[in-house]
Amino acid sequence: MKTYLVTGGSGFFGQILSRYLVSKGHHIVNIDLVKSEFEDPAFTSYQGDIRDLELMEKVFSSHKIDAVFHLAAMLAHERKMMKELWSSNVDGTKNVLDMCIKYGIGKIIFTSSNCLWGRNFDYPVTEEEEPAPVEIYGRSKLEGEKILMSEPDKVKSIIFRCPTIMDEGRLGLLAILYSFVDDNKKLWMVGNGENRYQFIYAKDLARACELALDYDKGTVFNIGSDEVKSFNYNYQYVVDHSESTSKLAHFPPRFAKFMMKLCYHLGISPLGVYQYNMISSTFIFDTTKIKRELGWQPTLKNEDMLLKSYEYYHKNREEIHNRKDVSAHNREADMGLAIRVLKFFS
Repeated sequence: MKTYLVTGGSGFFGQILSRYLVSKGHHIVNIDLVKSEFEDPAFTSYQGDIRDLELMEKVFSSHKIDAVFHLAAMLAHERKMMKELWSSNVDGTKNVLDMCIKYGIGKIIFTSSNCLWGRNFDYPVTEEEEPAPVEIYGRSKLEGEKILMSEPDKVKSIIFRCPTIMDEGRLGLLAILYSFVDDNKKLWMVGNGENRYQFIYAKDLARACELALDYDKGTVFNIGSDEVKSFNYNYQYVVDHSESTSKLAHFPPRFAKFMMKLCYHLGISPLGVYQYNMISSTFIFDTTKIKRELGWQPTLKNEDMLLKSYEYYHKNREEIHNRKDVSAHNREADMGLAIRVLKFFS
């Protein structure tokens, strides 16, 4: 049995990865601001902040940790948390690296993001593409990558650049879409809906994290699904496999983006800089490298992930609506006044 630290192990993907590694016979130590719902003799959880050096010393000195999965990150969905986001994602990441160096832990596996960019790509994005984030979350993830790659002789950091992580229970902003489906409202897209945006199945990402434990170099891997289809196809797929009578609808892109910017800056919409830059764009990672070097393959396509996630919402909607004190992706995002009005008239 090996012992792995998971930062952010109470979050959506953190719980999935923790359960996966425990099922493989490992002991997991978790640090998270939120109390974990997972209970197992092989799972030890600390509720606290990775910026708390006293807590970090306690955790690292109390366990013989073999590797760290650094998942903890604040999101940019809630404007009241913006001041804390940079400190948590950047200073917190520096603390993780410093503790690993101090306690002789030679490997960190980090979940980064496709938010390192904020524009359309007409080609699959490789690991060599120069990042150009357009908002604070993407910039914080890029800075985290730089920090983790700064001591290659002491710690080998393996970075997974992830698109949207999907599985049962993935909520956040997606819960807004699911409420439109559930209530038979029009499913609005910006532009003609033929743009494509990649997901990654959470269990496929967990498998990649496991494979990375035996990889002997620090590097960056893109990860994501194969055969990515259009938003039109994926939304219609969910409607066709549910009881919904929702119809697809389309906004002119210039008008929609202007209104999204305006509503965000007025504080009446949760869809921020990244969303209004990418809402009608195509973004797909090239996953050649991870398939070649880790022998990894995805198992689910976008449409199946989206349906799986929607069906969870549909079955548990009332309970989800009453959730408190859980991570951002484990609860529904507040749709704000602008989207409530749009939904009413859809």
